[in-house]
Amino acid sequence: MDVNLSLNINHVLGDIRQAAARSGRDAAEIGIVAVTKTVPAENVREAVSAGLRILGENRVQELIAKYPLVEGAEWHLIGHLQRNKVKYITDKVSLIHSLDSAALAEEIDRRMNSMGRIMDVLVQVNIAEDPKKHGIKANQVIDFVEAAAQLQGIRIKGLMTIGPYVSDPGEIRPVFRELRKLAENVKKMDLPGVDMRHLSMGMSNDYIVAIEEGATLVRIGSAIFGTRK
Repeated sequence: MDVNLSLNINHVLGDIRQAAARSGRDAAEIGIVAVTKTVPAENVREAVSAGLRILGENRVQELIAKYPLVEGAEWHLIGHLQRNKVKYITDKVSLIHSLDSAALAEEIDRRMNSMGRIMDVLVQVNIAEDPKKHGIKANQVIDFVEAAAQLQGIRIKGLMTIGPYVSDPGEIRPVFRELRKLAENVKKMDLPGVDMRHLSMGMSNDYIVAIEEGATLVRIGSAIFGTRK
């Protein structure tokens, strides 16, 4: 992989600082989730050495393979999670970004209860109602969060969405803005065990707009590791 990771990371950090300044935010409150899908473990280790501390994997199989090979970072599961794969990651990840059904919430809860632990999760919202993407519909989020908050083995830490891919990132702004408003509405409910600390939104093509709209976690792959083969 012929990519200057340090240069790419510094470029992304510069973008984050500028976007945060434009929106009156502190850049320190915005975390980079380095998306490691298809990225070899040696390149992931290089990114960690360059200062990245949060790694995001889309696929459980890849996470399991890379987990023992990379030290000094925390792992997040950012892709769709099947119920039968939950058992493989409960001891490896610190945050699941893609809670998208009651059945998945119940399975995570069951696994964590058996371990005597709690898993931090984000509720994935399909703001654009894209049939190709997973997630709860926006008008179902309040009810879903209320029900999931009753489970002892999970702790809801915010919301996540995947914006539609468009050539002009500015077109996605309403999607990110709606997610932020949803999070604000959930926060007003003041539910026990629910903390709207995180908005996971924005990827390599649209993370600047996402930050301007309130993202606290941006999931960045190609802007750091280069275009996937």
